[in-house]
Amino acid sequence: MIGRLRGTLLEKAPGLVLIEAAGVGYEVDIPYTTFFHLPEIGATVTLHTHFAVREDAQSLFGFVARLDRDLFRLLIKVNGVGPRLALAILSGLEPSRFVQCVERADTAALVKIPGVGKKTAERLLIDMRDRIKQLSGMPDTVSLPLSPGAVQRQDSSAVDEAEAALISLGYKPQEASRAISQVAEEGMSSQEIIRQALRSMIPAG
Repeated sequence: MIGRLRGTLLEKAPGLVLIEAAGVGYEVDIPYTTFFHLPEIGATVTLHTHFAVREDAQSLFGFVARLDRDLFRLLIKVNGVGPRLALAILSGLEPSRFVQCVERADTAALVKIPGVGKKTAERLLIDMRDRIKQLSGMPDTVSLPLSPGAVQRQDSSAVDEAEAALISLGYKPQEASRAISQVAEEGMSSQEIIRQALRSMIPAG
């Protein structure tokens, strides 16, 4: 089991990073909540990881916060929730907000996440009700400061990158474009546009 990875950030994109450690380049799947807090290319980065092995694939998933990784591991234990859907959930909801949904039986917020239907949302609420008690270190809000270099000058490429990221998460192009047009402002980085767009589509309760 690979539980932690520390190395040089060679490439980053919404959902995926390439990290070099001891001469080996590791491709790591990440949620957008981790993408928002990555340092600039060439900097040292540390991720808490989960290594998944299947008959047809081996995948490494990374998270900037251990809490996110722990919640990911609880999510994939739920029947019908695989690693990709767990990443989508963590991309749409920060851990504290997800816990709120479970405690309040808020299926409305969960079904707004691409890939989560009503039955899956109900199963998540039932199965996670006791499991979330296993999480330690849950703060009132999970919000890490943006790393130096994470803020970039906004131009059309920032909007395009944000739209592509939302589409890759599963949102329809029209939904992504509409959400971005409602939140994008001059000077915002693509990371901030994505963050605000997700918040507008899955509002806090």
